[in-house]
Amino acid sequence: MDPLSRRIVLVVRKTRLEDLVVRYNTVEQARFFVEHLGADFSDYEAEHRTYQQAVQHTEATLRRFGRLHRLDRSLLPTYLFPPDALVVVVGQDGLVANTLKYLDGQPVVAVNPDPGRWDGVLLPFQIEDLASIVSESLAGKRPTRAISMARARLSDGQELHAVNDLFIGPRSHVSARYEIRLGNRHEVHSSSGVIVSTGLGSTGWFRSLLAGALGIAGNVRRKDIETMREHGFPWDADYLRFTVREPFPSRTTQVNLVFGQVTRGKSLQLVSQMAEHGVIFSDGIEADFLPFNAGMTAEIGLASRVGCLVT
Repeated sequence: MDPLSRRIVLVVRKTRLEDLVVRYNTVEQARFFVEHLGADFSDYEAEHRTYQQAVQHTEATLRRFGRLHRLDRSLLPTYLFPPDALVVVVGQDGLVANTLKYLDGQPVVAVNPDPGRWDGVLLPFQIEDLASIVSESLAGKRPTRAISMARARLSDGQELHAVNDLFIGPRSHVSARYEIRLGNRHEVHSSSGVIVSTGLGSTGWFRSLLAGALGIAGNVRRKDIETMREHGFPWDADYLRFTVREPFPSRTTQVNLVFGQVTRGKSLQLVSQMAEHGVIFSDGIEADFLPFNAGMTAEIGLASRVGCLVT
């Protein structure tokens, strides 16, 4: 294949140092702020330097294999990925998840730019691996791992996908009011919101929720909760798990339908009863949200598309 016909998208993110410069205008002003608080500014500089070197090396390598487009994380929600593109992500685990939810089966090569700093559960490769991995991926010779996604679809047609979690609830620290439906069961809730997790997200937010539930509930379903807390569930699981945070019992609200499984044959439905500030966002990106206010219905289920992580 002609290298010029291959399309490669490199996804990057700003470092902590770059974010500080945006806030304080210059490196020196950022240094003054950080050191004034007693922190070590050299750590920010070292992280930035290592990351920039990794990105530069990655760009030089990828240009040997095709037409390269560099994309900042902030542009992910509005970028249309070519269907035949190879996507390379250089960053932390969160950047991989943020990227996957905007793809439709395009393979992702995830590179850990700083193994001494980041554990990299979703980052199986290092910079020195890149040339051989990209070559094999473009030739279709690398194995991949499927990543199930969640999808929220509103009654007005809007949709939002999630690789880790969907949050349905209030934008601020007030109670979420909604009706929840699963199969033949339904309740009215007042809670801190609902978390719907995928297999990939099951060792993150979902794990924290189970840890809290285990501490409160003692030995109730202890074995099952402990297993999920320790190991989550498979990344390509054909189901989702939902958890209601801090449900409040009252004369008009119930607390029984607070944990369960969503499958392709049984979606989760929520009807908002929040006059304002109701939202649905995914994977911790609060700026990319769907309004979820009074009268709106959300259907939560497995997405038809899946992520494709090169292994």
